[in-house]
Amino acid sequence: MDLVDGKGVLSAEQQEKLRQLKMKIRTNNENYLRTHPEVKEMLDEFLRKLLLQKPADVFQFAADHFTNLNNPTGALMGRLSDSE
Repeated sequence: MDLVDGKGVLSAEQQEKLRQLKMKIRTNNENYLRTHPEVKEMLDEFLRKLLLQKPADVFQFAADHFTNLNNPTGALMGRLSDSE
């Protein structure tokens, strides 16, 4: 491995392999999101509620929000309270 300022440097071949891997991962992620539009819907709903409520503890808010997705009544109650 070449060293520059004490840091490892990728060879041209390694850089190309890394570039190809990144492209493959990105393509796979895009395909997944294209076939699962519910992911975008869930994230849009989460961000909408987050920006409306602006909680101090974002991590707790996220935990509560995504826990309530498994509880249809909780998710419905959250939507109803948003509209008040």
